[in-house]
Amino acid sequence: MSLGKPRSEGVEVSRTQVGAKVGFRAFYTFYRGEHANRTCRRLHFVGTSLVVVTVAIAVVTRQARLLWLAPVFGYGFAWVGHFVFEKNRPATFQRPLFSLAGDWVMYWQMLTGRIRF
Repeated sequence: MSLGKPRSEGVEVSRTQVGAKVGFRAFYTFYRGEHANRTCRRLHFVGTSLVVVTVAIAVVTRQARLLWLAPVFGYGFAWVGHFVFEKNRPATFQRPLFSLAGDWVMYWQMLTGRIRF
């Protein structure tokens, strides 16, 4: 199974199963299904891009105090996408590390054109 395949082509994982010990591939299939709404995906992309820019500016300017903005941008944009547009609960609440990894995989796949922007 490719990480880029939609939920219908991969292993089905329910919201209940996400809390259990499933591997990242199965989780990512679920994660992609939770981001079916294009606006939600775009908000994730914007938030993650702002995280990258914020961390880069903090490192270059040596201003660590800017780093508090990274989670605000990352989670803020993503959660608006979920609560307002996708109308679901972010997977962060059940599997925070897998969810974070899933966000970066989805970001890369959007950046490289594997997922429709």
